[in-house]
Amino acid sequence: MNFIVETLQMILLTIYYHIEAFIKLFIPPKLKDLSGEIVLITGAGSGIGRLMAIEFAALDVSLVLWDINEDGLKETARQAKEKGGSRIYYFQCDCSDRAVVYRVADQVKREIGDVTILINNAGIVNGKKFMDTPDALIEKTIRVNSVSHFWTYKAFLPAMIAKNHGHLVSVASSAGLIGVNGLADYCASKFAAVGFAESVALELIAEGKDGVKTTIVCPYFINTGMFDGCGTKWPRLLPILDPDYVAKKIMKGILTDQVYIFLPRTLYFLLAVKCIVPFKQSVNLGMYFGAFSFMDAFKGREKKQN
Repeated sequence: MNFIVETLQMILLTIYYHIEAFIKLFIPPKLKDLSGEIVLITGAGSGIGRLMAIEFAALDVSLVLWDINEDGLKETARQAKEKGGSRIYYFQCDCSDRAVVYRVADQVKREIGDVTILINNAGIVNGKKFMDTPDALIEKTIRVNSVSHFWTYKAFLPAMIAKNHGHLVSVASSAGLIGVNGLADYCASKFAAVGFAESVALELIAEGKDGVKTTIVCPYFINTGMFDGCGTKWPRLLPILDPDYVAKKIMKGILTDQVYIFLPRTLYFLLAVKCIVPFKQSVNLGMYFGAFSFMDAFKGREKKQN
């Protein structure tokens, strides 16, 4: 194809996709049927992972729960069963350890089957300034929050590609879109998670595997205990998010094949502004929204961090 033809095609598709997106604003999206799917959630022992497990428990799925905290897994499994889940399996797994991920993944494939919905949700935060953070904690944060996704994809994506069926979900963070004072290693890990998920999504499109869907979730601080002590300067613009609300939004996003989920919607505006304003103005806006003081009173989950 020559330049003129490809340019005209690009313009026509641009118009079409914008019209399509506008129409979808007024048409409720169709929910897909998850009956028979095998859903694996990492970091399922608490927080959003547990809440998502409970959401999935009401559906006709096989639910596979991973976490390093076995007691937390047992509690999640118990609550999921109370909500109607009948096929629930849990495995203690340190997602930061590649060998452990591969070993437990092989066990899941032997005993349960090929995972068709993979939700990378496990995450940690230390909340220290970069120069105050021990090297071991930096490495741990990167391994858990981003590198672990490499190993879970390697383990479960081949079967999805072979069948051209599946769904990859990355629960990242707004800190994977915009840098935050006091969260250098955490932001780095979440930027990596977002970039990795986007790149694999493009690889799937290039290979014609449109049956394997992808969803990237970037929420602001969630009231799960992970960011205990953190505040927000303007709660009407950037509220601390309710965990149940976030879990339901993620669930709806999966059921409707939503590619990006940014919570709250203010993030769409902030991300767009970040790309067009001068750097000094972005710093000014950061000060206005309180980004320089989010972590001042950080406590986090003390037991988890220790």
